[in-house]
Amino acid sequence: MTNTVETAETACDLAEKAGETFSGHIDEGAQLVNKICEWVSEKGISFAINLAVSAAIFLLGWLVIKLISAGVRKALLKPGAKKSLFATFVASVVTKTCWVLLVIMVLSRLGLDVAPLIAGLGVTGFILGFAFQESLGNLASGMMIALNEPFKVGDFVNAGGHAGTIREMNMMATVMTTPDNKRIVLPNKTVWGGPITNFSAMETRRVDMQIGIAYGENIAKALEIAKRAVASVPGVLEDPAPAVTVASLDSSQVTLNIRPWAKNADYWTVLSSTLERVKAEFNKEGVEIPFPQITVHEAAKRS
Repeated sequence: MTNTVETAETACDLAEKAGETFSGHIDEGAQLVNKICEWVSEKGISFAINLAVSAAIFLLGWLVIKLISAGVRKALLKPGAKKSLFATFVASVVTKTCWVLLVIMVLSRLGLDVAPLIAGLGVTGFILGFAFQESLGNLASGMMIALNEPFKVGDFVNAGGHAGTIREMNMMATVMTTPDNKRIVLPNKTVWGGPITNFSAMETRRVDMQIGIAYGENIAKALEIAKRAVASVPGVLEDPAPAVTVASLDSSQVTLNIRPWAKNADYWTVLSSTLERVKAEFNKEGVEIPFPQITVHEAAKRS
């Protein structure tokens, strides 16, 4: 009987404590609601106005940024301009700067203190400058490439120790594909830090090749045959005229320089066709093209 009474008293105590706790939460909730109501009555209207004005500023700023970006790009890409990468970079920098200013204006209009944010951005930028020196070097090199534009997309170049066709350029890296269809991504610092050979920059290009003839052949005749053969190759330009000259007297042959000119797009076709045509004409006229040989003399048998 005593245990039953104690259990009942314990249950009553727990119920009383639970009631007190529940009442305390209700009071806290009521106080919170009262504070919200007071804030709405005192500052709600002004906050709503600031929020509406901030939204209007944001929308208007977004439209202005689009117009500024388009205007900058159009100004830098006026008729005759070729620096498309530089225009893209400048437009991107201007756009991002305008967005930062717009965000600061909106936050300031909402009543937030933006001074610590601006100071934090400065300190963060200083720290990141040390942490990303290589990236900043690539960015600076990308700016120089964009400004000077030593090549464009589609050009065949030798840069950074690699030869290939430029497929993509951005402010951090240059992407090219090699003749055997490999994709190479070169940091701009590597590209700008060494010589850049652009094989596509000029409309025409000289095709250099060498062919050897035997020492017993008539050099003047061989030169005349080679000139005739080169002139008949499709794609070889008449101006500048092809040059066929003696290059050197080597150990086993007389080496001829054969140098026709062709349009850039016809370079490889002219190279292959010229070698084929000269070889065919030499065979037709009986001009010998030597190849390495070893002559073995058998010693006379002693009697």
